[in-house]
Amino acid sequence: MNEREIYTRLNQVFQEVFDDPAIRVTPHTTADDIDDWDSLEHITLISAVEREFRMKFKMGEISSMRNVGEMAQIIAQRART
Repeated sequence: MNEREIYTRLNQVFQEVFDDPAIRVTPHTTADDIDDWDSLEHITLISAVEREFRMKFKMGEISSMRNVGEMAQIIAQRART
């Protein structure tokens, strides 16, 4: 799975979770960039990403992610293993 495919799929997940078809995530996107991204929506988002990519994040990974780029890196690493 390449980076483009990961971001295409992440965009779809973000658009669905936040019910906003205009959302376009980049490696630098953070919760500050999306109005409804609060702690409750973060849980919903993580769960949706895990379902989409058929993987589970570790608790340490979730708490240390600072932006969408770090999320995409974890997804890419898991896809290689």
